[in-house]
Amino acid sequence: MKRKSLQQLPLHLMLLPGVIFTLIFSYIPMLGIVIAFQKFVPARGIFKSKWVGLENFIYLLDMPNTFQVLWNTVYIAIMKIIAGLIVPIIISLLLNEVGNKIFKRTVQTVVFLPYFLSWVILGGILIDVLSPSDGIVNKFLGILGIEPIFFLGDDKVFPYTMVISDVWKNFGYSTVVYLAALTNIDPGLYEAAIIDGAGHWKRTIHITLPGIVPIITLMAVLSLGNVLNAGFEQIFTLYSPLVYRTGDIIDTFVYRIGMVNAQYGVATAVGLFKSVVSFMFIMLSNKLAYKYAGYRVL
Repeated sequence: MKRKSLQQLPLHLMLLPGVIFTLIFSYIPMLGIVIAFQKFVPARGIFKSKWVGLENFIYLLDMPNTFQVLWNTVYIAIMKIIAGLIVPIIISLLLNEVGNKIFKRTVQTVVFLPYFLSWVILGGILIDVLSPSDGIVNKFLGILGIEPIFFLGDDKVFPYTMVISDVWKNFGYSTVVYLAALTNIDPGLYEAAIIDGAGHWKRTIHITLPGIVPIITLMAVLSLGNVLNAGFEQIFTLYSPLVYRTGDIIDTFVYRIGMVNAQYGVATAVGLFKSVVSFMFIMLSNKLAYKYAGYRVL
């Protein structure tokens, strides 16, 4: 037993930097949760700030826009989850039918490229592309006789703009996952279906889709943990006071309360609420993933 432990010592030493990094940046900062129950003053610190109990949470519930922000977060996040499942599946099924390998790989590379770009870069691109005066999208709509749309300034359009742009950025990654799953389907099933006279559509319905149902189920249940994560970087880069009514989410709300208005206790209370709810959804998604896809993280 001692000899085996000595043999595994290098492996444990390799883990040590990661463990230290996690402790410093993930666990030690959790001590700051106590700020949610204090009237926190930076000059006094955590240990000398006044304890107010649940006062920050009561203040939060009394704010007129709290439930609107919560609704915006859930609404945008759920739309992103649904679209983020449907679009990659459709694209992967279409690419799976492409016989030209060069064209197939080229399309994969092109759709995968935005995934590697930050929202700061993509935000600048979208601001130019969606501009109501000079943007290429509105110029095209003008050719069709449609009035210009203020995609980033109209509160009715803004949530859907966030969903579409998020799918555009991330669907390339999910497409690769589904294409990898498609390669595991037994080619003999397709050959037998062709002999029986099944066309492309019937082969897709009866062979391809059932073959990737486990990975679809897995991706769906794991995404439940993101119900309160509507995308801070994206929305913070693209939103403005014009769209606060429908575009303000929990993360941007916390940022403005904490960093702009210096209400650190209230901001921490909001963050704690989000963390608790997200943790519950993550545990639920882990249980569902194990039940329906045989996948377990914890």
